[in-house]
Amino acid sequence: MAGMATTGPRAGSLGIGEVAERTGLSVHALRFYEREGLLVGPVHRTAGGRRRYTDADVEWLRICVKLRESGMPLADLARFAELVRAGPGNEAERLHLLDTHQRRVEARIQALEECRSLISWKVGIYTDHLSRGQAEGLWDPTT
Repeated sequence: MAGMATTGPRAGSLGIGEVAERTGLSVHALRFYEREGLLVGPVHRTAGGRRRYTDADVEWLRICVKLRESGMPLADLARFAELVRAGPGNEAERLHLLDTHQRRVEARIQALEECRSLISWKVGIYTDHLSRGQAEGLWDPTT
């Protein structure tokens, strides 16, 4: 941006509040991500010390949010970011991290499907009994 003092070639045009709004992360979480090395590029600052982010930073953070929401451990996310920062040549290791995580997510989905099936079965039983006016005694610990 014209007239804005920044450091580094990737200096961005988005402030931390704007990035928080676009990613759903809190300002505190953004600072945490930076401290923990979860970003793939350096966060540039204005001459006054305010953080500035690029659109590429926002896209990376959106990926991080989805990986974390899906249960990727912080250590794996940090390693993935480290590999991306290192550049080409480590794609097989990146793939291994993502593939391992995908298998964990698929196992969680399967477990949730089993839970949903049981809940649906119980909802059906209660719905049937209540619609027939015969709900008395369903899981009654006093009988």
